[in-house]
Amino acid sequence: MNDKKSKKDIIAEIFEICKKKNNFVFGNDLIKKVLKKYASNANPYDITKLDNTSKYPDILLKEDYFIAHIGQGKHCFIKGLNKVFHEFEPINEDEVIKWPYRPSILNDFSISESSVLSLCFNHRIIHDFLYQDIAANPKIYNSERKRGISFDYFIKDLRMNFEKLQIEIDLTMENYGFVTVFEGKNAVDSVNWIKNFNIFQLYNPYRYYYNLKLTKKLDITKLTACYLLRLKTSKGSKVRLYNYIFENPEDITSIKFIQKNEYVLERRRLIHD
Repeated sequence: MNDKKSKKDIIAEIFEICKKKNNFVFGNDLIKKVLKKYASNANPYDITKLDNTSKYPDILLKEDYFIAHIGQGKHCFIKGLNKVFHEFEPINEDEVIKWPYRPSILNDFSISESSVLSLCFNHRIIHDFLYQDIAANPKIYNSERKRGISFDYFIKDLRMNFEKLQIEIDLTMENYGFVTVFEGKNAVDSVNWIKNFNIFQLYNPYRYYYNLKLTKKLDITKLTACYLLRLKTSKGSKVRLYNYIFENPEDITSIKFIQKNEYVLERRRLIHD
């Protein structure tokens, strides 16, 4: 087979196979089998990483299914997209902050997720947003990958279990026991913001630290999760930050919005430049 198939096509075919079998749990072995069928060199471990609904095939949107990772290379199609996808809250006019800045030569060179977070840390945007204090001195812990994470959780009334899951944390910040985990993303283009996000992106890191707090391994006094979006403009960038908690840390659907802001970064030059 030489037919080129998109990520959406691959997922749609896997869904049809599971639907026909009436077994909605599938593993990486099935993903590899479908990829081999189409001689695709796509990364099988990346196929199910869908961070917003625009990346979902039409059949899943129509039939209202999402993909949950259950660990040990297993995944499951579950009914109810709105249970695990959260619409970003609209930004009001009074929540837009103009932020003049003098960029380093690297600000616009990289478009990676880590560079988005670095930009906002280096220019004290995160400090202003989280602590209302640009002179705060939080500790920063860059991208981490945690392996072998296991815990039970709920999707409303549905009890789920993670077994030996691998989770990725884009950034963690700590300031006198106040811990925040971050997910950073670039906008899909220079005009449109991402509309929603997969709550697992924030829940898994949040739950990891919550369990450390619960077992008294870390003295965490406050725990939040922050989604950070960047949209590049001709003058610089616009950055949106959304801060959340989980009212019931054992239930992924208990996500609660705390605060939001948009920062408009405009390049400035010194007089002698």
